Amino acid sequence: METFYHGTTRLFKKFDMSHAFEGDGKCKFGFGAYVTEVFTSAAHYAHNKKRPEEKDYYVYTLEIPDLTEDNHLVSAKPVCQAIVVRTERELGEAIPHEVTNVGKEFRKYVGNRLIGQTGTVRQLKDKASVDAEKAATKFFDEKIGLKYYVWPQAQRNPDGPSNRVVLNVDNIHIIRIDKIELTPNDFQLVQGSETEIPLGSL
Repeated sequence: METFYHGTTRLFKKFDMSHAFEGDGKCKFGFGAYVTEVFTSAAHYAHNKKRPEEKDYYVYTLEIPDLTEDNHLVSAKPVCQAIVVRTERELGEAIPHEVTNVGKEFRKYVGNRLIGQTGTVRQLKDKASVDAEKAATKFFDEKIGLKYYVWPQAQRNPDGPSNRVVLNVDNIHIIRIDKIELTPNDFQLVQGSETEIPLGSL
């Protein structure tokens, strides 16, 4: 198991994807629960730009399963061949080679094919609706055995700390919740402000 973090303005016992768009409301890196390897980053992500009036901030410390070679897509890297083979078998069609070179394009292309979207390969790999992203997550979780979409926290440091989308929230185990304070202007963690919220009190 690995330790990751999630920042939010909400208190809850279990992740629930029915609240998926109450954070920053985007699906940029795919549909699922967004987590990060760095506590201070999770703290910063806790600030909700869409609801700036919410002043309670929390960071959840989580345990999630380890990465394996064939249980994730990396946003800007080629897709593992075993994942391509399994996906082609389940979809019942060949996937253009150019789509398999970049994980995020592969994800969008498959999502679009799942909802019956038509167009050029470029159109299908460049943009995906929320419905296509939801379809891709369900497919990759249930049919292909993927657990994550992964991308580096800083593009200039591709081997540094990463962020992930967890495709199935049943794979997330909450081990601690901290109430935190953020600086008022740039929403960074106020060091030493962490106060543990007992899990049994929720």
